Amino acid sequence: MTVQVPFNRLELEGAELDYMAAAIRGGRTTSSGPFSLKVEALLQEETGAQEVLLTKSCTAALELAAMMLDLKPGDTVVVPSFTFVSTALAFAREGARILFCDVEERTLGLDPAHLRSLLDDTVRAVVPVHYAGVACEIEGIRAALADWPAVSLIEDNAQGLFGRWRGQPLGTFGRFAALSFHETKNITCGEGGALVVHESRDIDRARVLFDKGTNRRAYFLGQADKYTWRDNGSSFGLSDILAAHLYAQFEQRASIQGRRREVFERYERLLRPQADEFGYRLPVVPDGAEHTSHLFYVLLPDRSTRDRVLKSMRADGVHAASHYVPLHSSEGGRRFEARPTECPVAEDVSGRLLRLPLYNSLAPADSDRVVDSFLAAVSSIM
Repeated sequence: MTVQVPFNRLELEGAELDYMAAAIRGGRTTSSGPFSLKVEALLQEETGAQEVLLTKSCTAALELAAMMLDLKPGDTVVVPSFTFVSTALAFAREGARILFCDVEERTLGLDPAHLRSLLDDTVRAVVPVHYAGVACEIEGIRAALADWPAVSLIEDNAQGLFGRWRGQPLGTFGRFAALSFHETKNITCGEGGALVVHESRDIDRARVLFDKGTNRRAYFLGQADKYTWRDNGSSFGLSDILAAHLYAQFEQRASIQGRRREVFERYERLLRPQADEFGYRLPVVPDGAEHTSHLFYVLLPDRSTRDRVLKSMRADGVHAASHYVPLHSSEGGRRFEARPTECPVAEDVSGRLLRLPLYNSLAPADSDRVVDSFLAAVSSIM
């Protein structure tokens, strides 16, 4: 029996198929259709946002946020080095140079101390990531930005939907937040995302950029008698067929989150007793953080041990995985960086981190097999 890496095994049945069929029968399958509006309203209620716009991906949502900044030559944006490429690419596409920030050791989120050393008059935005759905050091980041009121805080909340920090939802701490509904996420429609807008000053322009630079949404809301080209923009909207699938997922969100939490807690319970003996570290969830059980990782003592454990588990039919290569060390990172920065924690974590399979339908017997395979690999090496 093979246990795969954390992609969701999601079978379309019941409400998913019914809603998607309804979207097709309704004849409005493009963006901003009935199901899109339902999902946007649900997310707006969850986050208290001024506006939510469903996009084709989290990358697209970040690109829309980047366009809202009106970046100029010489402008920079700070992103963690330990993240997916989209966090940086969206701003590089709009002409920003990137300042790569190290991550801190507990949550693997952006390090406020390193951030302070990077801030200067060129910085237009800081883009923290809530890695694995655990709140990063958001208070430290906001404190670092206190003396820089012109710098926008844009949360890459791809992994953190329904997570909280001291009761406040992740994705509600800045000017914008970007969400992901990619197939690897807890709530998914295959490909999808959303831009969460928190300041009323941004609503009208975000709508225009979202709709190919036109005031199309104002027209459909009855706020204009015709729509026309007004500004820059692109085709960001999510098909209403995918929004229908997404809406069905949201209706099941309590069950989905509960199943994932059970897998996470089972891994934690079974692996905690041997952690000191074998020298590995499990995820840290700070007091006050409600995480999303998005993924479960183990930090092994060194890269050599991680690679050998990974190889052993895969040979055993368990598809564990590493994660990000630090962006500051990548070819693209060097091309778009504002200046070289040192990110030793990101480099260290990248070499030691191993992800265990975690998806919505992972059965207890499968998670037990993953644990057995991991412990057998570690004990044979240490």
